[in-house]
Amino acid sequence: MSRLRTFIALDLGQDIRDRLITLQGKLAESGAQVKWVEPDNLHITLLFLGEVDQRDVIDICRAVSGATSQVPKFDLSIEGTGAFPTPRHPRIVWAGAGEGAEQVVALHDALEKPLLELGCYRREERKYTPHVTLGRVKTEPASAGLETSLRKLATWHAGETTIDEVLVMSSELTREGPVYAVLSRGRLSAR
Repeated sequence: MSRLRTFIALDLGQDIRDRLITLQGKLAESGAQVKWVEPDNLHITLLFLGEVDQRDVIDICRAVSGATSQVPKFDLSIEGTGAFPTPRHPRIVWAGAGEGAEQVVALHDALEKPLLELGCYRREERKYTPHVTLGRVKTEPASAGLETSLRKLATWHAGETTIDEVLVMSSELTREGPVYAVLSRGRLSAR
C-alpha cells in the first residue's frame, strides 16, 4: 500500500502571500543562510500527519469536512515576525497570526480529536502556535543581522484574510523542494 505525506493547512490567499514574499526579501537582506519557503507553499499548517496509508485519505478528508462544518468562518490577520526556538538562535523563521489566532487554535483543536480517533495523527508535545513558516536557517549560528531584522519587523503587518476552508494537502519531497497538492477542502460554516 502506498503512503502519502499529508498535512492539514490554511491557505492565506494571493494578497497575503505577496506580502509574505516581500517580507522574505527584507529578511534575506540580513545575509543569513536561510532556505526560504517557495511562494506557492506559504500557508499555516494546522496538523502535520506525516506518512499515511493512501486508503486512509478518504477517512481523513471526511473527518476534516465533518469537523470544519461545525466551525464558523473567521477573519485572520498575519502580522509580526519571529523565530523558533528564539530570534537569537533561529532555526525556523516565521510570520505570526494576529487577530483570529484564537479561532485558528480552536480549529486545530476541533480537527485534532477526530484525527486522533482515526489513528492517523499523534499529538505534538509542544503547544500549537499558529504561524507561517517563511524559511529554515541552514547554518548555525545565524547572522546577527537576522536577529536584528526580526526585531525591527516585529510589528510588521500583512493584512487580513477570511478563513472559510481547510485544506487536506499532500507533500511530495523533491530535490527542488516539496510539491504540494490539495486532496480535499473542508468548508467552514457561514457566520
